[in-house]
Amino acid sequence: MPELPPDFTPTDELVNQLAEESRVFDATARDPERNCWLVVHRYAHGVLPSEYDIRDVPEDLYLSVLARRKQLG
Repeated sequence: MPELPPDFTPTDELVNQLAEESRVFDATARDPERNCWLVVHRYAHGVLPSEYDIRDVPEDLYLSVLARRKQLG
């Protein structure tokens, strides 16, 4: 997947989908910040990060997903 354009605006549907997907990673660590970052990284770059992957994720998308995840409980 190519990098997201700078003017990318996440939809509510996308934010909800990624927030739900972040729960899959709860099996390895119950850390919403980490797990939301993982799904946003996968969405933005097409793969999960490796140990040395320092690519940024879209901050607005990450914060939206994290806020929705916290709403879900």
